Amino acid sequence: MISWKRIRRHFETALCRLLEWWIPRLTRRSCIRFANGLGIIAFMLDHRGRRVALANLKCAFGPSHTDAQLREIARSSYLNFARTMVDLFWSPTLVRPQNRHWLRTRGWEHLRERMDREKRGAVLLSLHYGNWEWGSLAAARDGFPSLAVAENFKNPGLQAIFKRLREVTGQTIIPQEKSMLRMLRHVKRGGTVAFLADLTVAPDQISTVNSTFDLEMCVSVLNGIFALRGGALIVPIMCIPQPDGGALLQAFEPLDIPADATLSTVTQLCWDCFEPIIRAQPGLWMWPYKHFRYKPQGTTVPFPFYANEWAAFDKLRIESFGSCT
Repeated sequence: MISWKRIRRHFETALCRLLEWWIPRLTRRSCIRFANGLGIIAFMLDHRGRRVALANLKCAFGPSHTDAQLREIARSSYLNFARTMVDLFWSPTLVRPQNRHWLRTRGWEHLRERMDREKRGAVLLSLHYGNWEWGSLAAARDGFPSLAVAENFKNPGLQAIFKRLREVTGQTIIPQEKSMLRMLRHVKRGGTVAFLADLTVAPDQISTVNSTFDLEMCVSVLNGIFALRGGALIVPIMCIPQPDGGALLQAFEPLDIPADATLSTVTQLCWDCFEPIIRAQPGLWMWPYKHFRYKPQGTTVPFPFYANEWAAFDKLRIESFGSCT
């Protein structure tokens, strides 16, 4: 009997291998045009994702934006995601000298000196915002090769392809199994790790609750663990697409972590650094993602349609916000 899932996975793997071969052969202008076309098609056809994006935006921005404005932000989010993914496939060309100018960096001047002086590692902290894939590639290329964890694909055939693409400038992608311990040891030895702070995790895992756009988001506390137990500097980074087709990676000053900080206060401090940036350019964040999966029981605050009540979430939010007061 034919397994359609197996056929689909073979097709997906073959398509990605074709893209891995073809996209690096495109000019930069053709690459961007191709990405924009994919983004527009995805926005038009992805009814589920578009519904999630608009629900997120409605709750986050409420009456301050019209429905037309929210729809345009959602559309921009699709275009940004498409460009990020196409750029990842184009990334092998970045190692060529004639293409280095497409990926520029700013703000690294004193970080290495401080890490060496204080004998501390660093967490390069970002979101699914702008060109996050190129952000980690730029950091590795400019002297900060990091350990990073990538989510496992349902299709195992894609794993090796994306691992190759994400390691072209020296970054190391590691499996999820025992990744926390490996990354913690790495920062304790003065190394760097790359981490995305906006991944939603279940409240019965190693997580905390952040106040986000006047809503609540259940996120990982790994960045807090690396800072408090590993002594790592937390360095927010943002890789912003530029009008000329390139991207600029901005490294900000390491966050000032209070001496009495808890895991919850560290993660909230990280988010508070990023939220104003998202509000300024909301179309660069990944709005089709279900950021707000859980909501407090009996809340009167509007949450997206997909949010669910869970007793474990209520318990965690009491622990999280209680530790912040």
